[in-house]
Amino acid sequence: MHTMKIWTAGLVLLLATPLSAQGPRPVDRATYDRWMTELSNWGRWGDNDQLGTLNLITQQQRKAAAALVTKGISVSMAHDTLTESSPDNGNPYRHQMLLHGATEGPWAVDDIGVVFHGYAHSHMDALCHRFHDGKTYNGYARSSVTEAGCGQLAVTAARHGIFTRGILMDIPRLKNVPYLASGTPIYIEDLEAWERQAQVTVGAGDVVLIRTGRWALRDESGPWVVEEQEAGLHASTIKWLKERGVAILGSDSAADVFPSGVEGETHPVHVPALVALGMPIFDNLDLEDVAAEAARQNRWEFLLTAAPLRVPGGTGSPLNPIATF
Repeated sequence: MHTMKIWTAGLVLLLATPLSAQGPRPVDRATYDRWMTELSNWGRWGDNDQLGTLNLITQQQRKAAAALVTKGISVSMAHDTLTESSPDNGNPYRHQMLLHGATEGPWAVDDIGVVFHGYAHSHMDALCHRFHDGKTYNGYARSSVTEAGCGQLAVTAARHGIFTRGILMDIPRLKNVPYLASGTPIYIEDLEAWERQAQVTVGAGDVVLIRTGRWALRDESGPWVVEEQEAGLHASTIKWLKERGVAILGSDSAADVFPSGVEGETHPVHVPALVALGMPIFDNLDLEDVAAEAARQNRWEFLLTAAPLRVPGGTGSPLNPIATF
């Protein structure tokens, strides 16, 4: 192991990092384009498939995940709704009380609305959320998404909910820091080092949750423009996600490191996950509470449950995933 100093909030943090993970590793555009083809799951589950990697969550996987519940402790992995505009939140939640204690009648009623995609609100990306070369996952044409919504791959493909094993990969804990500095890339070596430390191995049908400590950093230093600089997965990790058979990728930001290091592509993990692999994504989760509970129990695997809203044609859904130990 190698230690290096990072200055943040006026303090020097010692960052323990595998030597092989030192320094930037740019991925050229040709390599990225090749991965989009080599890693593709198009046709793997049939030409009309709507589920993508959700197919990997089998009945046996669900039964095994249920058996992980030994304590009966549940922890939310969503962040509270953010109703104020900020550098990382250009579309705040709209929450208006229509009926309340000062109005007539016996009811309290509110109105809630949000543009949930972006870098602020906890949500699930459906597979129709992103195009690449004019197509979505499984080769469906861009034209299948109209003003009426997604004709293919809408969030309703997950209408029966998510029930499988969740694995928290707490990278700041691996590096013995409270959070990763913005712009820190996470490499395959880091993911596998965490597996060894946590004594857990990612396998087919799992939901992998990457903690960067984004919300802890935000609480300490305030919001910033996430898409300009943020810790996250290096582009090369998309190969690892495919090899391990991950069903869903989640993180406390938008998965990718920013800047991405790939010329012409800002989201070289996000895009192949959605389009090539057919892997739904959980964005902007709050993994602070579950990280604390996992540390208390010294256990980083749990039953994960989540139920996206059944919005016909929807590109995703606000989400409150639950970890149950």
